[in-house]
Amino acid sequence: MKKTTTSFYDILGISSATICLVHCLIFPLLTILPLGLSHNPIIDLLFASIGLFAIFKIIKKSALLVSTILVVSMMLIWISILSEMVLDIHSDLIYLGGIGMIIGHLINYKLHKKQNH
Repeated sequence: MKKTTTSFYDILGISSATICLVHCLIFPLLTILPLGLSHNPIIDLLFASIGLFAIFKIIKKSALLVSTILVVSMMLIWISILSEMVLDIHSDLIYLGGIGMIIGHLINYKLHKKQNH
C-alpha cells in the first residue's frame, strides 16, 4: 500500500510542478497578446500549496537527497511567490524551484519503483 500512496503523491507532485513550470514560462508570452489576461498570484499559491501537500506526504518516507531537493525547491518557490506578492519584486527563483520539484519527484518515484521490483 505504501508504494501506491507514495507513487500517487510523486505523480501529483510531478504533474503539479510541470503544470506550474509551463504556466510560469508560457504566461509572460500570453500577456503580450491583447487577450486581457493579467497575472493572478492566487494561481501561483494554488500550485505551491498542492506541491507543499505532496511534499509533506513524501518527505517522511524519502531518502535524504530527495527530501533536501524537494524542501529547497519548495522554499525557492514560496520565496518567489511571496516576494512578488508582498514586495512586488519578480524573482526567477520560481523557475529553479519548479525544475527542482520535478527532479526531486522523479528521483523519488524511480527510487521507489526500484525498491519495489
